[in-house]
Amino acid sequence: MSSSNNRGGGPAEQAAAMDRMYRFTRHVYDVTRAYYLLGRDRLLERVATSPATATLEVGCGTARNLIRLARRPDPGALFGLDASHEMLETAASSIARSGVERAGRPPIVLRQGLAEELDARRMFGREEPFDTIYFSYCLSMVPTWPGAIEAALANLKPGGEMLIVDFWDQQDLPRWFAAGLTTWLALFHVHYRPEVHDALVELGRSGRAEVTFESVSRRYAYIATVRKR
Repeated sequence: MSSSNNRGGGPAEQAAAMDRMYRFTRHVYDVTRAYYLLGRDRLLERVATSPATATLEVGCGTARNLIRLARRPDPGALFGLDASHEMLETAASSIARSGVERAGRPPIVLRQGLAEELDARRMFGREEPFDTIYFSYCLSMVPTWPGAIEAALANLKPGGEMLIVDFWDQQDLPRWFAAGLTTWLALFHVHYRPEVHDALVELGRSGRAEVTFESVSRRYAYIATVRKR
């Protein structure tokens, strides 16, 4: 679930920063994140797959989500993009151990790169856009999130879906809980970005996409479904 964390510098510097962040935590990432990255599996339920579909996770991290999709009877073609070389090493090992790339199934294709630089042809050799692109608790870590959203839209088929699960405003939760959560998440460089939610609302109003939201655990998080027009 990692992607670019642009604090200045070019792509190489951004990737290096992510590698430093995840060099050690990647080994316990899935165990620790299971307790507070709520709604990930609900998002995966909304990913429509078939033998003809192509699905991309931006900020694929350890490949936890991609492996779950790969266990479906008809997962289609699966792709993962992440800024961190370290995370992608863990992802490749996790995929190999899972056994999902058994005979007769296409491999999960992983690439290193920044979310805002997504290009289906250059990065994955695809002539066709993706059917689904999703972000699982990724955009809250990406200061360059506007570019990430635009790149995803540009690489989606008309009628394709961009799915996003990320932290919301916790307005329906006790104030003490919301305040404590905000402080704790900041230790991991994770922040609720109300501007992302606002931009998705405006995207729906623009007519470029149909956008709907679903609350997860009393506005702890939201799932946004963005259908490209």
